[in-house]
Amino acid sequence: MKKESKDKTIAIFEGNKIRRVWDEKKELWYFSVIDIVEVLTGSSIPRRYWSDLKIKLKNEGSEVYEKIVQFKITADDGKSRETDVVDTETMFRIIQSIPSPKAEPFKLWLARVGYERVEEVEDPEKAIQRAMATYLKKGYSKDWVDLRLKSIEIRKDLTSEWQERGILDKKKFAILTDDITFAWAGLKTKDYKKYKDLKKENLRDNMTNLELVLNMLAETATTEISKETKPETFPKNREVAQEGGGVAGNARRDIESKTGKNVITGKSSNKLENKDKAKK
Repeated sequence: MKKESKDKTIAIFEGNKIRRVWDEKKELWYFSVIDIVEVLTGSSIPRRYWSDLKIKLKNEGSEVYEKIVQFKITADDGKSRETDVVDTETMFRIIQSIPSPKAEPFKLWLARVGYERVEEVEDPEKAIQRAMATYLKKGYSKDWVDLRLKSIEIRKDLTSEWQERGILDKKKFAILTDDITFAWAGLKTKDYKKYKDLKKENLRDNMTNLELVLNMLAETATTEISKETKPETFPKNREVAQEGGGVAGNARRDIESKTGKNVITGKSSNKLENKDKAKK
């Protein structure tokens, strides 16, 4: 239903353009509400429709109203104007509030996702099966998918170990992850994503086999070192993260010295490698 345009500030829905803007700090896409309303309702006066809906949401005390922000977005006349925008989650909430046949596919999809999530809680193996099917459908190779699923398992082991050490804050998780990534790749997570020209996309989903293997080595080493040393403070956990990442960092430099090639690639998806092989 929705696809990318060559212009990354535009998303396409059934042939209609929806303007969006990337918030670098929050790492979130924000979509123009007016454009969403116009596409779903077919209204000739989408601003009026949105104004009325916004008042209704406010009167109902909906949390959606509180999540509306304003950004400058380029209009058809080339001028940038402040307009109401929302992130992806809030966009879906607004879609649920719009009685339109075009909104029904989204509503059905959301209901399906909710049902599948309940199933996965009861039977975690279903989550693995669905993840594999999704990656294969997107064009990833079977070998890469096997690695990616293993990397998810390794990451879970690491986060469980951090929780054992009293690390529960998501911000601290992010800091430790940055420490590991910088130690092995020489880049912090945000810089790594920029190097691959990624926005909201998952970094690991855009790693090559070798990048994934080294990242797995870094996280596995961190987990094992932590289990042995049992760091009791956050600074000590950071030291362990840097040591674990350093193990993979040494491996990366050794590989690069022997191959004469950089391990870190600017390719934004492993699928590109599959396409290159197909051409040959």
